[in-house]
Amino acid sequence: MSWATALVRISPYTFSAIGIAVSIGVSVLGAAWGIYITGSSLIGAAIKAPRITSKNLISVIFCEAVAIYGVIVAIILQTKLESVPSSNIYAPESLRAGYAIFASGIIVGFANLVCGLCVGIIGSSCALSDAQNSSLFVKILVIEIFGSALGLFGVIVGIIMSAQATWPTKV
Repeated sequence: MSWATALVRISPYTFSAIGIAVSIGVSVLGAAWGIYITGSSLIGAAIKAPRITSKNLISVIFCEAVAIYGVIVAIILQTKLESVPSSNIYAPESLRAGYAIFASGIIVGFANLVCGLCVGIIGSSCALSDAQNSSLFVKILVIEIFGSALGLFGVIVGIIMSAQATWPTKV
């Protein structure tokens, strides 16, 4: 049996469920990783300059937004699921819908993983540089905002891809 035959025999609902799970799971992983990177640097740098703690929490909030992106897309993808008669479950239109939701979830999940890492590393640099020179905070925060936009790009692409998910309604 070939890979193509094996993939066609897997239920489109399985692909959809995996896509939705990856969207939320990997996005939360990216957020957690970013918070870990930022938080550890923030705690360490706050020993030298305690003034940085409150204003550098914005970096942690940016990381948390990455997880929220994944939750939002998972909810959107969940609303794309429709009941299909058992005679049409392996119809090309059903397979296409399942693959579209799967691909959308994969794209959003991994875009948010990379976005969480990006925001976490930049947030870490922001905390460390702010502890040394407070005039650098706003300059690095602008860079962090651009890094956070990567997650939004993934969300936009995921929503566009999930628009292709239409399930057959004929019996």
